[in-house]
Amino acid sequence: QVHLLESGGGLVQAGGSLRLSCAASGIIFSLHDMGWYRQAPGNLREMVAFITTGGSTNYADSVKGRFTISRDNGKNTVWLQMNSLKPDDTAVYYCNAEFDWFGTKRDYWGQGTQVTVSS
Repeated sequence: QVHLLESGGGLVQAGGSLRLSCAASGIIFSLHDMGWYRQAPGNLREMVAFITTGGSTNYADSVKGRFTISRDNGKNTVWLQMNSLKPDDTAVYYCNAEFDWFGTKRDYWGQGTQVTVSS
């Protein structure tokens, strides 16, 4: 039973901040790359931020300089700090865990948390 539980979404004004959390269970968290993805109505799910097991990070160009992903393996938790939010950031944000071992690829998703940014 793998569970990724997101929290921290909500309604904020443009320019505001939110901090999303994702608590993982049922996996060896430290062996999984973690990511935050988002999906707006009518759009495909897109990668927002990614952090590897080694702690290296990648960000979508649209959020660079505004969002920060971090993880604490002791807490089995990954966060997404979102600053200077824009209406275009409005989406459902999903937590993702990835494990790739030779031909075995595991991909887990949380239920999503709504982020709405008003203008």
